[in-house]
Formats: sequence, structure tokens, C-alpha cells
Amino acid sequence: MAKKDSKKIAIIGGGAAGFFSALTLSELDPNAEIHLFEKRNQWLSKVKISGGGRCNVTHQCFDPKILSEKYPRGSKELRAAFHSWQPQDTIDWFAQRKIQLKAEADGRMFPTTDDSQTIIDCFLKEAKKSKIKLKKSHSIESLTLNSDGSFLLKINNEKDTSYHAVCLALGSLKSSPLEHSIRKFGHTIESLAPSLFAFNVNDTRTHNLSGLSVPNAQVWVDSLKQSQTGPLLITHRGMSGPAILKLSAWEARNLQGEKYHFDFSINWLAHISKNLIEDTFVKQRTENGKRTLKNTLLFDLPRRLWESLLEYAKISPDTTWSQLSKKSSDTLIKELTQGVYQAQGKTTNKDEFVTCGGIKRREINFKRMESKFVPNLHFAGECIDLDGITGGFNFQAAWTTGRIAGMAMAE
Repeated sequence: MAKKDSKKIAIIGGGAAGFFSALTLSELDPNAEIHLFEKRNQWLSKVKISGGGRCNVTHQCFDPKILSEKYPRGSKELRAAFHSWQPQDTIDWFAQRKIQLKAEADGRMFPTTDDSQTIIDCFLKEAKKSKIKLKKSHSIESLTLNSDGSFLLKINNEKDTSYHAVCLALGSLKSSPLEHSIRKFGHTIESLAPSLFAFNVNDTRTHNLSGLSVPNAQVWVDSLKQSQTGPLLITHRGMSGPAILKLSAWEARNLQGEKYHFDFSINWLAHISKNLIEDTFVKQRTENGKRTLKNTLLFDLPRRLWESLLEYAKISPDTTWSQLSKKSSDTLIKELTQGVYQAQGKTTNKDEFVTCGGIKRREINFKRMESKFVPNLHFAGECIDLDGITGGFNFQAAWTTGRIAGMAMAE
């Protein structure tokens, strides 16, 4: 039973940000009576499926400036926030609870168990130890202000209850009954758009290449400014991998405006200059003139992709380098470095489901993750208009904003 002078606080949303704000608050104010609400019957559902069930907890980037550059929306605000809580703090927090994280070659960090249940079990154990009241299958139907500045929550399955402070840590306010309440407080909610998705592509060049990946491709949409570089994966539906997912994040709103039908270009050899490719072709003609193109694998390009591009460029694979005309050579180099493909829709990976949109950032004091309009109303995680690229950055934003909200509520 909470003491009479203790604070009663509601945290709405049983995901990464909600749990982290609740645990932070409990750690700093053990007397606080904390109620954590989740409308589903499962806690931490995104944590469960993240990273293919391994949970990409954070990223091995410890410089707040560089880290903040991984966020298409929220970079400026998070840069300051990361000085309060960044990946090293996250690593240390889990280490104190006997959970070690490991970094992979690309900087993504996972529990050494490679099992997201490790993270879920940790949070549930800590919540139980902290006597946080966990209330799943509880949706909040409305949030209103009492005359004394406290909040009245209309809760399904329970009587209406008042709280000293509230933290909204929902994944999204869209289709939530709380959307109307937040707007009544004067907040603006930016429209939602998927921000990490694969491109659906039906193209003869990639038929029968499902599962093939290239380690360093560059992708861009000609009409837009952004280009992104990284591994690219050909799937049975089209194209995915970090290069595609990063482009989809940075251009989320523009691509939504195109209704996900647009032309984009690929440089399959982003790590090699066009001049070097042209020089290599000349060298092949002079030094290996009798060798056929199909038996020449250049720049570690996968054989099946090389043969597919030869076919698309209408070059017989049995052509020797000495027989390759200047026109055919130029066509092939263009296919290697700036081939144009057409996206015909998107596919959102269930483990990478992230949206941009939510409560306008400038309406939030990021030093406390608190509403600038309503005292003691806090926000954390994805309900804010901020999002990161793939690689553990969205969870780090959840830990950081949840931590700051929890600290503010503990004051």
C-alpha cells in the first residue's frame, strides 16, 4: 500500500519506453505508486519480435552527435537527450542486472543469449521487485484534468482513477481513444507514415535472385536528395537490407506522397569509383581479351547478379572481352553503377515496424520529456514524432526518452 504522501503515477504503454520510464521512476522514488497499463494481453510485444527474435537492444555508437545523426526525425532534440542517457548507459544498466550485450560487425548490439525473452524477463523481474502494478488488457478511454492539476483516467475494467502524473508511452496515438484527449490539451499530432520498409520490385534483373545480397550498394530516388549506402538484399518480393531501409526512413513522407510507386537507382559497387570500373574494363580487354565475360567475376559481385545484368544489357555471356563493344561496355557499366528500378509498393517487416509521426517535438520539453502545455504530462518513445534508422536506434530512443521521463516524474 502506497504511503499517503506518495505520488500515484500512470504510465500508459507496456513497451520498451513504458517499462523503462516505470523502472527509472521506481528506482529514483521507491515510494511512488506506479501503474503500468497495456491495452494488449502481452507485454513488450515489439521487444519480443525485434531483430528476428534476438532483440536489437541498442547500437555501439557512444558519441551523442554521431548517434543523433541516425534519426531522420528528432536528431536535434535527441542529441541533447543522449548526453543524459546513451548506449553506454544502456549497456551498463543491463550489465548491473547480469545481462551482457554483444556488438556485431555492423555495430548492432544484442543480448549474448541471442534471445529477446532475456530482455523481457529482466524487465518483468525488475517490475515485480519494484512492486510496479502491471495492468495488461487495460485500455485507457480518456484522460482529463482535474481542478487540482491531477489527471483523471477513464479505464476499461476499472473505476475512474486520479493520478498525480501521467506518462504516455504508446507506440502510436493513431486509433487510440487518447488521441482526442491529447488534442484537447492543445497538442498537435503529426500524421503517421511507415518509416522502415522494403521496396516491392517486379523486375527481370532480380527474378530468381531471392536471398542474394550485396555488401555495399548505394540507392537513391532521382527526384529526392537522399542517397543511402549499405548491404542490399534481394527478396522474393523485391529489395530490402540496410541500404533500402535507411532510404525508406529518411524519405518516409516523400515516398508516402508517391503512394510507394517510384523509380529508384542502384549502384551495386558503391565502394568502387566509376573511373576504376572503366579502367578495369579496359584492362580486361588488353590483358584478358580471349576470356569470356561469364567467366570473369569482377569486384566480388555475385555471379548470378553479374550474369543477370549481362542478360539485361543484351550481352551474350560467351562474349569475350576483346569482342565487347564500347556501346555494350557503357551499357553494362551503367547497369552496374546507376541501374533504374521501379518500386511498386512496400512491405513492412514485422520486426522492423516503425512509424514517423506523433506528438510534435517542439511541444515537448526534452529535458524532462514533459508537455509544454500541461504540467506532469510526459511522453516517451514512439508516440512522439521521432524515429531512427534500422540498427537498434529506435530502442535507444525509447530507453533515453523513457529514462528522462522517469527521472522527471521522480522529482
